[in-house]
Amino acid sequence: MIRRLPEGAPILTAAEMRAVEQRLFATGVGQGALMERAGAAIAEQVARLAAGRPVLVLAGPGNNGGDGYVAARLLFERGVSAVVAAMGKPKDGAAEYMAARWSAPVDDMRAAEPRPVLVDALLGIGTPRPFDPETRAALARLTAAADLCIAVDVPSGRHADTGEGEGEADVTIALGALKPAHVVGAGADACGHVLLADLGVSRTSRASTISRPTLPAWPHDVNKFSRGMVAIVSGAMPGAGWLAGRAALAAGAGYVQLVGLAPADGAPRALVRHRIACVGDMSSVLDDPRIGTVVIGPGLGRDDAARALLDAALASPHDLVIDGDALTLLGRSIGDRIATDRRRVCLTPHGGEFARMFDTAGDKLSITRAAARKTGATVVNKGPDTVIGYPDGRIVVSAGTNPGLSTAGTGDLLAGTIAARMAAGPGGSDAVAAGVWLHARAADHMGAIFPADALPERLTQEVNRCPTR
Repeated sequence: MIRRLPEGAPILTAAEMRAVEQRLFATGVGQGALMERAGAAIAEQVARLAAGRPVLVLAGPGNNGGDGYVAARLLFERGVSAVVAAMGKPKDGAAEYMAARWSAPVDDMRAAEPRPVLVDALLGIGTPRPFDPETRAALARLTAAADLCIAVDVPSGRHADTGEGEGEADVTIALGALKPAHVVGAGADACGHVLLADLGVSRTSRASTISRPTLPAWPHDVNKFSRGMVAIVSGAMPGAGWLAGRAALAAGAGYVQLVGLAPADGAPRALVRHRIACVGDMSSVLDDPRIGTVVIGPGLGRDDAARALLDAALASPHDLVIDGDALTLLGRSIGDRIATDRRRVCLTPHGGEFARMFDTAGDKLSITRAAARKTGATVVNKGPDTVIGYPDGRIVVSAGTNPGLSTAGTGDLLAGTIAARMAAGPGGSDAVAAGVWLHARAADHMGAIFPADALPERLTQEVNRCPTR
């Protein structure tokens, strides 16, 4: 399943979201008013998704349950057949008040009859706690019998920050902001499709979901070099290098050069092939001032020749995209090897490569942020939930990626796509995020199974659909 997430949406931890709420309360907005907003947003989405089917709202004792009581009341007022089943009595305060405004009977959820649409408003972003056996069995029974399960904020039993736990939903309505569980880790699939209810609260975040990029517009006198020149260092497996080069061409680079010892048989004719006589010649080739970005790593190999090619790339003054074998060769020394203020560096590790370079104790957002700060590079921590970390602490997440990308060669295509956007020069959105978005969106249109070679044509179509400025 390709999950859909709101684009450009803020991502807040549970503690950060509570701090946002406290700042709102300090302005004079009460808990009840915020609960009414949340319930109205939930009711709006549930009414749309239920499409006339009967709804069962499961209400917990806390604020999440209070949101559920509001939603049930507003659904009933809209003519939707809605009933409430509770897990215990509501707590004092706003939740109790909202429960009192629900005029119909409230069932014990352990004895509730299932309905086609289930709304899970049991726990929300509070610290998950184990259900007693009867409650767990009731929740499992009601969920299994429903055609559609909609969770409020996070599926009950899931940790909002780590995604750990047992709850699952077809759709999750995030209140105020997305939470880490919606986008990364074990919770991402468990949340299903995620909808964002804004609630009108002011919040800022150093983390957000990825969005469609704006690309730099070309002036009337643009030429193949000013559009962006990309040099791909070709190694022991040249096919990987030409895949990266093909993607760079498809993503808008004006001139792409594949440089290496071996011939690049089968490479597209538009890809310029520069065969060098020995490894020592690489440095002089990379001295070309017209080069915007150098890609090193796809199919590089890990022998002495590969190390020498990597040294030449690191010694060049150009922006770098470092991928594959080059990341493994750098290992834990990567920060010392790439440190410079002369250029931008982008690292594109998959999970195994990341673990060979960085500490992996922690959630994916935190470890990617730490890796970017440590190296001064932009780190694209790949996977079904690709996380981009920037040296200034910002995070951008591309989640719900097409599983069809889990095939050989697609990582090489990503490296080339990012390189093309970096070489395009200033203007438009961030180049690395643009490359990740274009690569993922192209894959979304390819179906579940496709060879890497087939992706570039779709990549060009996505580039041409992006706005420019």
